Amino acid sequence: MRTADLSVYLVLDPDMCGGARGMVLTALAAAQNGATIVQLRAPNWKKRALVECGRELKKVLAPLGVPLIINDHADVCVACDADGLHVGQKDLAPADARAIIGAERLLGLSVSCAQELDSVDTALVDHLGIGPIFSTATKTDAAAALGIEGFAALAARKPCPVVAIGSVKANLAQPLIAAGADGLAVVSAICGQPDPGRAAQALAQAVADARRAVGRGN
Repeated sequence: MRTADLSVYLVLDPDMCGGARGMVLTALAAAQNGATIVQLRAPNWKKRALVECGRELKKVLAPLGVPLIINDHADVCVACDADGLHVGQKDLAPADARAIIGAERLLGLSVSCAQELDSVDTALVDHLGIGPIFSTATKTDAAAALGIEGFAALAARKPCPVVAIGSVKANLAQPLIAAGADGLAVVSAICGQPDPGRAAQALAQAVADARRAVGRGN
């Protein structure tokens, strides 16, 4: 299984960041201050724009050792030489996604219920996004909110590392890490913040503190 540090998983939002340049600047500031993995998600963009932005993101993230993940589009992932792909339940099946991106890139999958969790093939999938924890305005087609208890029930059965997503903020780090999260996936907690670097730093500290509190180290 391919591995990555999922501690602070930034999902970029073009509207909150102010377009492509804003996403690059947000990602750079966040990666310099504790974000450990970055996903490019712009569902309304054409693929050429995604590839161009992905290449710029890869250029600033690679020197920092922070992986770039592309949401949904396996061809975009390959075209901009991203480090991985994330797919949802209605996107490419993991087997098809893996066939396109190859054996070395990371592959993440969204799950929101026990049935979806039980179908995960860890020969194909490296980590999961479990959620939404709470209702979120950044993904209008999201499933029903799980809450902390619902997340914990799924995370207790996790077949591979998981991040919690869906209106996640720094103040939820301790209960979510205690519930089994390996990291926090965030959008508005960093995107659109007055100081994305400081926001990322606060999240990274919250995750580290939560891990110490539950005896899981840094």
